[in-house]
Amino acid sequence: MDECPAAGKNSWPELKGKKGKEAKETIEKENKNVKAIVILDGTMVTQEIDCGRVRVWVDDCGIVVKVPTIG
Repeated sequence: MDECPAAGKNSWPELKGKKGKEAKETIEKENKNVKAIVILDGTMVTQEIDCGRVRVWVDDCGIVVKVPTIG
């Protein structure tokens, strides 16, 4: 079962390998119901599901290293 039955797009595989800032802008443009947050890969975060959030995991160079998804 999908934890976040969101209206609109909920995953952005095409953004893996792109710049984090650009990914954030694209996500928020394509789905007005979410806020994208750019986070350095490996950073400790809470584990709760938030259907209004997309974490954009980036490396030290600011490049997206995981597929951004709602949650």
